[in-house]
Amino acid sequence: MTPLAQVFDLSIEMLWLHVAVFLRVAPIIGLLPGFGEPSVPMRIKLVLVIAFTLIVTPVLSPDLADHARAPTVGLILSETIVGLALGVALRLFLMALQMAGSIAAQSTSLAQILGNASQTPLPAIGHLLATGAVALMMIMGVHVRLAEMIVLSYGIFPVAEFPDVGTLSQWGVARIAQAFSFGFSLAAPFVLVSVLYNLTLGIINRAMPQLMVVLVGAPAAMALTLFLLMLVVPTMLVVWLGAFQSFVTNPFGG
Repeated sequence: MTPLAQVFDLSIEMLWLHVAVFLRVAPIIGLLPGFGEPSVPMRIKLVLVIAFTLIVTPVLSPDLADHARAPTVGLILSETIVGLALGVALRLFLMALQMAGSIAAQSTSLAQILGNASQTPLPAIGHLLATGAVALMMIMGVHVRLAEMIVLSYGIFPVAEFPDVGTLSQWGVARIAQAFSFGFSLAAPFVLVSVLYNLTLGIINRAMPQLMVVLVGAPAAMALTLFLLMLVVPTMLVVWLGAFQSFVTNPFGG
């Protein structure tokens, strides 16, 4: 075999290795908060996927040497399923924050103020939290930990092997339940303030029926909510970032 043919065969093997990693990386980046937003152009997402693939593949090449060939249907399906599972789990963190914003906005009657700059229907508080969380995530360099998570995922889900359906479904249900509980926990201060506000209005209305409590209470509620938003949002974002970093560091527990 001539040196040119050897170089050609080696290039083909490296190409298929990168394709195998690409199949898992693409769904993760496509659903990742920040990188996977609808406002990000598809060309930018493709560049990011290729960049992460080029970063991860050299680390995994010794373990993936047996798969340096044209991908089969089983390889395509297994890698895509694993990538989608991890991507959806990461996306659930942003959805939990958006859910917290929706709960906070609905409970404090601020669902329709300040406008909405996102492409999806979302209260202003939810958009504020989501944008701040993505910005904080990028500043803290979580994308570097993401590359480590992708590499470590091959130890849990070997390439070209279908994950156990029962285990994967239980893990997915647990992540969804955690997202709902986490979102409500983040919005708990606003729900508590809303309950106290309505309880106070009810007591005042019973004590002074002739007073138009709504005219007095609505501006006070808005001012109190905005003040609470200023106090609570930094803590909410820090708590969210800590939970997100913990998941990226150890997505499967144990």
